Amino acid sequence: MSVVQEGTDLYWDPYEIDLNMDPYPLLRRIRDEAPLYYNERYDFYALTRAADVEHAFVDYKRLINGKSDVLELIQSGIDWPKGFFIFEDPPQHTKHRGVLSRIFTPKRMVELEPDVRAFCAQCLDPLMESDGFDFVEDFGGLVAARVIGMMLGIPERDQMAIRAHVEDNIRHSPRDEGEIDMGNFAGDLYAEYVDWRVDHPSDDLMTGLLNVEFEDEEGTVRKLTREEVLTSVTLLSGAGNETTAKLIGWTGKLLSDHPDERRRLVEDPTLIPDAIEEILRFEPPGMQNARYAIEDVEFEGGVVPADSVVVCSMASANRDERRFPDPDRFDVGRKPKGHLTFAFGIHFCLGAALARLQGRVALEEVLKRFPEWTVDDAKAELVPSPTTRGFKTLPVAI
Repeated sequence: MSVVQEGTDLYWDPYEIDLNMDPYPLLRRIRDEAPLYYNERYDFYALTRAADVEHAFVDYKRLINGKSDVLELIQSGIDWPKGFFIFEDPPQHTKHRGVLSRIFTPKRMVELEPDVRAFCAQCLDPLMESDGFDFVEDFGGLVAARVIGMMLGIPERDQMAIRAHVEDNIRHSPRDEGEIDMGNFAGDLYAEYVDWRVDHPSDDLMTGLLNVEFEDEEGTVRKLTREEVLTSVTLLSGAGNETTAKLIGWTGKLLSDHPDERRRLVEDPTLIPDAIEEILRFEPPGMQNARYAIEDVEFEGGVVPADSVVVCSMASANRDERRFPDPDRFDVGRKPKGHLTFAFGIHFCLGAALARLQGRVALEEVLKRFPEWTVDDAKAELVPSPTTRGFKTLPVAI
């Protein structure tokens, strides 16, 4: 079958910032007209239907993660530091993810809730006498940085500087920069903290990573190397800062745009967990993941050939009417089972429970204090990158 009809004006460029400001009309066209889309300029295939994206995530033996899950990073051909488990395949991925799963437990997530609630209160209480605040800079970004910083054992004085570093690196595409700073992935930023923790253990994830023992893919029982600890800390810090801050930002924006839905939550707070799922579906902070095909893989719209990159659009899959009735309608009572914001299969986001916890508690605490707010759209700054989409600033009047 043909991937794209000759002569079509259908064109998707993931690096086109203006297009990514509102990608959903184009993604709908691609779902309908080219379920397997090919971009000749950047030499990648794209999947946009929910069933196909889910299929790609499950087919981890033929569509691998070992070269990265970001288009330009796959195409760069670089070798990743050992322990960067999201860019690994089994058996290495299984072993390294298993180590993190043992210290990133559901029990620990439950124990975090009082701290998350306290952080939210510390941010929001001083704002109650004001006319407004920034939903990201004064709230979402602070909470995300405090929670992941506390979990890792990064001193509070350094948490916001690290968040700024993470945000800056995610915002800029290596394709635009012309080169990739491997220090951003190898953990150079965290070396001093890790070395200090060797002699000063504490009840945090960094100490846990330094002390955990596991059986590696070669059958050797050992601790993580310093390099593996650094890359794991880099992963957790980056993901914990970036996606949660964007989730809370989208919470502020969507509930401002849909005041009737916000009123439903004020009147019935039991809907808040479902509302967080709907926000994750409707505006996923991470828009797409890429995979590398080591064999030909067939999808409804055609075949992804071996030695090709395929971009899996979670943003499109989450608006696929084949899975979600009336998908462009925002409904806090929807219960959107099957959204793909956290991916699927063996690479399902390890921090999904933490993101959901922070999103839920943040919304509960906001609505207790501010049942109404309005975004100043003229001053809000939406910053999309090739892989993520969210607000840098989101001023609201209360």
